[in-house]
Amino acid sequence: MSENVIEVEGVSKSFGANQVLHDVSLTVAQGEVIAIIGPSGAGKSTFLRTINGLAAVETGTIRVGDITFPRYDRRNRPRQPSEKTLAAVRRHAGMIFQSFNLFPHMTVVDNVAVAPRKALRRSRREAHTRAVELLTRLGLQDKLDKYPRELSGGQQQRVAIARALAVDPFVLLCDEVTSALDPELIGEVLIALRELANDGMTMVVVTHEMHFAQDVAYRVVVMADGELIEAGPPQQIFQRPQHLRTKQFLRRLLERETLQQNVEVADG
Repeated sequence: MSENVIEVEGVSKSFGANQVLHDVSLTVAQGEVIAIIGPSGAGKSTFLRTINGLAAVETGTIRVGDITFPRYDRRNRPRQPSEKTLAAVRRHAGMIFQSFNLFPHMTVVDNVAVAPRKALRRSRREAHTRAVELLTRLGLQDKLDKYPRELSGGQQQRVAIARALAVDPFVLLCDEVTSALDPELIGEVLIALRELANDGMTMVVVTHEMHFAQDVAYRVVVMADGELIEAGPPQQIFQRPQHLRTKQFLRRLLERETLQQNVEVADG
């Protein structure tokens, strides 16, 4: 672990009268994998979107690499970053969403190659070569000329991961990337993320996959009611949680898992 590549300090965010983030701060070191967990409605996805500049903040600052935003005027009102600044932030911090958002009229390899051509001004040949390299790395070398509709959900999400990597970000922001997948397809996406983590990719992952958080994350962050309530190594969070909301959240997960196992046994 070395220097921090992301620093979030005192970020708050509201949608109308509903405040969804309350004075949230977080640092992410180079090479670190952070799992963000917590109940639905905790503000996890909104927090991830503020890092990428997809959700404007009302207070606080965010630093991604050497870019800090927003700036504040003399009345301490945030001035939203320019499109040029946001484009640079999103090159540094690639984001992968719940939905795949692939271009249906493009082949798999073109879906991945289009980003470096537009964002990095790479030649068609360079972008294509990089796309093939990434898709091969993610086990999709036999799907290059397929269209998204011809792929399973897990394969489409792996294409989305390749697309995010194609602009050479130094951190990946993953927002519940398995939530739209059938249960039997979740594993292949988690394996891809695990391999990226093993290769030293910095990642901030919002997830309900607790086994992934326990096995892969360096640090687990717990959010509830728009606040970061607890953070620490996975063993500490899962075995010795300190905050009452963390204990309640993990207890409900265990009860749900037990119920699901009982249903599967009954059906079997």
